Amino acid sequence: MTTAPNGQKRTIAAGVIGNMLEWYDFSIYGFFAAHIGKTFFHSADPIAQVLSAFGVFAVGFLVRPLGSIWIGYIGDRYGRTTALTISVTGMAVPTVLIGLLPGYETLGVMAPILLTLLRMLQGLAVGGEAAIAGVFLVESASPERRGLVGALGGVGNGLGIQLGSIAAAVTASMMSADALTSWGWRIPFVLGLLIGVVGFMLRRSLQESTEARAEVASSPLAETMRHHLPTVVRIAGLVTFNAVAFQLAFLYIVHWLETVDGIAPAHALKINTYSMLLTTPISLATGWASDYIGRKNILLVATALGFVCAVPLFMLMHNNSMALIMLGQFGFAIVIGLAFGVMPALTVETTPVAVRCTALAVGCSIGYSIFGGLVPLTATWLVYRTADDYSPAYLIMVAAALSFVACLFHRETYRGIGFAVRKPA
Repeated sequence: MTTAPNGQKRTIAAGVIGNMLEWYDFSIYGFFAAHIGKTFFHSADPIAQVLSAFGVFAVGFLVRPLGSIWIGYIGDRYGRTTALTISVTGMAVPTVLIGLLPGYETLGVMAPILLTLLRMLQGLAVGGEAAIAGVFLVESASPERRGLVGALGGVGNGLGIQLGSIAAAVTASMMSADALTSWGWRIPFVLGLLIGVVGFMLRRSLQESTEARAEVASSPLAETMRHHLPTVVRIAGLVTFNAVAFQLAFLYIVHWLETVDGIAPAHALKINTYSMLLTTPISLATGWASDYIGRKNILLVATALGFVCAVPLFMLMHNNSMALIMLGQFGFAIVIGLAFGVMPALTVETTPVAVRCTALAVGCSIGYSIFGGLVPLTATWLVYRTADDYSPAYLIMVAAALSFVACLFHRETYRGIGFAVRKPA
């Protein structure tokens, strides 16, 4: 049973906007990784600074499975609304504190230690966010619109990261490179306070769907591990391409364009912002189409394109032509948008109601943590050690192959097929 039309619209709006604000908080670290490295780590080696900054970036992803267990448990046991309210609060507070934290010159070794702890708190908070927000929205939708509504949730993720990219681009364009490195990068982090307040108020107004209240597992994690571990593994495999491709094509790529192509930070951020905006209409169109033609085949096409096009798209971006660089990133926006559009509905519809938050949160966090969180660090190291500027493309190809295989073993779910699976008797 779903909410009434007007109530559903309010639910979708609040869910999407809250999701957008939380992912703004989490993503801005990636856009300012180089500046954060110079602020919080010893200045002897610029490459070591960047590696250290991306290492802390990875820590935020590596703790996400712990956060997914915690937030997922709350979502299954005490309700989706409670879990989402806790997650947005837990994201906003450390974001603001990162913006206010003194650097290495003031605190010495305590600066990177405190930065790491704050990033860990962010990772714990966001651990179940994407999955549970998707669960909430898809459960609130009518059966014939779950693909589109699920895509709206994914658009919230993308819009939040795009908002972070816009904030970074505007900040970089308003000051000199030295001022940006010295203090300007902190501005978008401090703005997280306002964003956190807005997100908290929106999340408090949400109401559970009838379906979510119908089944409550006494021990969601134990039941997930005992009866649904293959589902968790498949989900982790499905999201691997999303995790790796997005991190490399839209977060790491800013650093890559600056160091490999020699593009100024403000220009790199503008290119990134424009291309990310394209993912929104692509994702929405894909989610809408999946309600009529199915989810699985679209994801198979997206991952196949990701495998075939990764190197050519990086080749387009590896030159002095802004038009070709933009074309390469637009290519990634289309491919990633296809995958993003179908992922929420596809994964929610094949997960049992009673453990849905836990299973999805754990599966998504494994994929995003092990693969997505480590790829900026891995890509930076590979480019530096091998002198092969196309190393990030090879990582995308591996991720696309893994998700393609996982999708082959995932059943079709549109038009209610496989939705609201019950737990074993």
